[in-house]
Parts: sequence; structure tokens; C-alpha cells
Amino acid sequence: MTKILIADHHPITRMGISSLLEKEGVYEVVGKVTNGKDLFRSLKSKNPDVLILEIDLPEINGITALRTIKSENPGTKILILSCHPEEMYALNAIKAGAAAYLSKTASTEILSEAVHQVARGGIYLNKEISEKINSGTTRSNNLVSRYKKLSTREIEVLNLLSTGKRNKDIAEALDINEKTVSTYKTRLLKKLRVDNLADLINQSRLLQIRPT
Repeated sequence: MTKILIADHHPITRMGISSLLEKEGVYEVVGKVTNGKDLFRSLKSKNPDVLILEIDLPEINGITALRTIKSENPGTKILILSCHPEEMYALNAIKAGAAAYLSKTASTEILSEAVHQVARGGIYLNKEISEKINSGTTRSNNLVSRYKKLSTREIEVLNLLSTGKRNKDIAEALDINEKTVSTYKTRLLKKLRVDNLADLINQSRLLQIRPT
């Protein structure tokens, strides 16, 4: 049996995923946690094969927490489940140690497929992401190419900027000072080849997968 740990602060999500996986008969849900403190405790005591992790789980710092989780639990494969647009985070999440990144709007079939692939040691990326990256317009490809060169922290700042957060809000969310946020904004302007904040936000939104 593949041991699964679910980390999500929504009770219905935890119960739904647990019920779905346990019905398949090859997974054992060894724990369900709601915050970062309980997550790290359970990782140590349960030693799961797969961690299904909500990226906005309370008491952890988004994608940057992935490296810590992975370094402390190298045998645990991580599937990120998030409400954030996949192209804003997926590639960076994989780079930081995740084996999969799924939107919370994904179907139960896709979730099941992703968990199966991750449990076998593979990496799962939504087909929409691959198609958008591999066969998009020249402009989109150029933008994705620039985006892939951003650091994890730059991606986090960009995502927060795109949701309308101010420097002060971003500093508090990422536990850095406002001067550092300004430095990241300057780097983002240069790396994404734009001249102002409005264009920077527009660039970030071009990376998002819009529903049809």
C-alpha cells in the first residue's frame, strides 16, 4: 500500500481526496493535516510515500517550503494542489522538488492519474501546460522562456503583484522587508522586459490558463 499524507486546510477537500484514493484499494491515507506545524510533525512520524500539499497551507511559506520538506524527507514525493494558475507556479514547483502540480479545478480522474504517476516515481504536468508551452505563439513562448529564468522568490513576488498586493503586503506575506520587495520588482521589470508595473502585471497574467 502506498502511504498518503494530505495537507489542506479545507475539510471537504481533505475528506474528498481521502475517500477517492482509499476507494482505489492501493493507497492508505495515513494522515490529514491543516497547518504547517502538524505537517512537519506528521511527515516525521508517518513517513508517507506521497504528500498531497495545498500550496497556501497555513504556517508554511508557499513554494519556498518545498525545498525544506524535500531535504528533510527525500523519500516523500510531493504533489501540489493549488487554486493558483498552474503556469504561475507549476514549473517552479517542479524545480523546487515537487513531482506534480494540479489546480483544484482538476477532475477526480486527473487527480487519480497524477497520484498514480507520482507514486510510481514519475512527474505529472497538466496537458494544458505542456501544450501551451510547446505550441503557443512566438510571444507566449518568449514570455514562458523569460519566466522560466525567474527564481522561486521572484515568481512569488510576481504572483502577489498580479493579485494587487502592495509592497508592504508582499513583504509581510514573504517575511522580507519592503526594500527587498522593491529590489525584486526591479529585477522582474528587467527580466520580463517591461517598463512599468502595469505592463509587468499584464505579462504575469498572460501566463495564466484561462477557462474556456
